[in-house]
Amino acid sequence: MPSIGAILRGITLKLAILSRAPRSYSTQRLRTAAADRGHTVKVLNTLRFGIDLAGDEPDLQFRGKPLSTYDAILPRIGNSVTYFGTAVVRQFEQMDVYTPNTSWGIANSRDKLRATQILSRHQIGMPATTFVRDRADVIPAIERVGGAPVVIKLLEGTQGIGVILAPELKVAEAIIETLQSTRQNVLIQRFVKESKGRDIRALVVGDRVVAAMRRVAQGDEFRSNVHRGGSVEMVRLDPEFEKVAVRAAQIMGLRVAGVDMLEGNDGPLVMEVNSSPGLEGIERATNLDVAGAIIDYIDNQVAFPEIDVRQRLTVSTGYGVAEIQVGEASDMVGRSLGESGLRERDITALTLHKGTQVIPNPNAHHVLEAGDRLLCFGKLEEMRSMIPRRKRRQKLKKLPAEPIHEPAEAPTHPSQGTTPVYGGDAGGS
Repeated sequence: MPSIGAILRGITLKLAILSRAPRSYSTQRLRTAAADRGHTVKVLNTLRFGIDLAGDEPDLQFRGKPLSTYDAILPRIGNSVTYFGTAVVRQFEQMDVYTPNTSWGIANSRDKLRATQILSRHQIGMPATTFVRDRADVIPAIERVGGAPVVIKLLEGTQGIGVILAPELKVAEAIIETLQSTRQNVLIQRFVKESKGRDIRALVVGDRVVAAMRRVAQGDEFRSNVHRGGSVEMVRLDPEFEKVAVRAAQIMGLRVAGVDMLEGNDGPLVMEVNSSPGLEGIERATNLDVAGAIIDYIDNQVAFPEIDVRQRLTVSTGYGVAEIQVGEASDMVGRSLGESGLRERDITALTLHKGTQVIPNPNAHHVLEAGDRLLCFGKLEEMRSMIPRRKRRQKLKKLPAEPIHEPAEAPTHPSQGTTPVYGGDAGGS
């Protein structure tokens, strides 16, 4: 029977599931859930696409033939084909085909360092983490996250592969040096002892957690992944855990995601945001139709394909997007948005950030406080006057008579000595 959304639109949804594992539990469940709701659904091998950039409009080939029209796609991109898979998803985005998970969201979630950098920017709680490359920086890095035992993670890894618990400082140093000698980049992360080999997997769909389970490691194993023999049980999340899970997924650009969290002494600690979460474990642990919730969400959102807002809004000459910080000395402090004078300067506030709270499309009655951030669209010249200027050289100077010479020493503080310089802080030789 068609879903309510399909009936209201008068048509059924034509959906493509991008997957190289058509017989896997997750793919089969999604396909069945879509078919049960009266939608037309096909499972398409991600690697059989060809990205056509020769025509006037963005297009795709599938198995050498022009792809037929789809209303939406659901990416199930494997870790080994992330680059090509995200390129295919990006092409669908250029064709205005809806996807719950953006190409950049998938790419960001696959790189543990990049994901950690993005989440930390938005004050998402995570285990203390550091990333270094030089051998001399390894021990100080371990000490910065609290010392041994410490968790060492490869930047790209799934199902617990590439995650190592080093019980002692020297062992950790040896493991990191060995991995780096094979050109592997690793994260160094605090071992959260209080989690005791347990973690939470929250399945986020849209703006809510539709199901959650606790995974418990087997025996002395500290990794709780089901693929490592861990057991699962249904769990009802505290509101704090739900809020963090949804925010983490949204920040990463994912509307369907598995968010893995540790139960820290001070609250939830996000370990990973998975863009292609497996459904078998969580559906069997909770007895909930998670696949159906995903299909229903896509059905309701299909009219709103992903749009590169900055790309679209900066087409008009002289207009663009900028973030304006409300400083303590700003004359906007204590005034409502309607009294701020932004509209008179041809500036529209798209979102208002108050700490971790995000207010979309704020109305004129919201009162501005010091520390608030406004994401705005408007005249660049007007917004530029509201953003602190950075001193920058406007013109190129002529090449010095001696292009390579010793730079003048910068003045040092009386309490500081001079530090020898062994190389630049950017670039290579």
